[in-house]
Amino acid sequence: MTNEEKFEITDSEWEVMRVVWTRTKATSKEIINVLQDKKDWKPATTKTFIGRLVKKGALNTETVGNKFIYTAAVTEEESLKSLKAGLFNHICNTAVGKTIADLIKEATLSHDDIAMIEEILKSKKKDAVDVIVCNCVPGQCHCKENHNMNCH
Repeated sequence: MTNEEKFEITDSEWEVMRVVWTRTKATSKEIINVLQDKKDWKPATTKTFIGRLVKKGALNTETVGNKFIYTAAVTEEESLKSLKAGLFNHICNTAVGKTIADLIKEATLSHDDIAMIEEILKSKKKDAVDVIVCNCVPGQCHCKENHNMNCH
């Protein structure tokens, strides 16, 4: 996905995308059935989200007879990568570590997940820096209050 193709999808649209990613191809009826069971959405609600995703370029549409077949225009991996990048682009560099720690605290993790995170942290330690530089625009910075740092 190039920068020009980036788009933001809402939490509800994300639910539709998860159905399509799982099935690879899906009709609106299949998507509606899954989300009626999972989210108790009315068919019109799901169709609205499908339409928005098509308009945003997240879903491709193919007509087969009188049915529309939807496929993902982006992979789940690409979308997750964009989501993660967006998260870190919206917060101060000095808050990234705490944000990651908070995400880990709130997540349900397997022993394998924890071992993987420990390995990543072990390798990151080799390249760790003593001080993270604030990237806030003057007037947005809360580093003094949050981290006792004078950035600007």
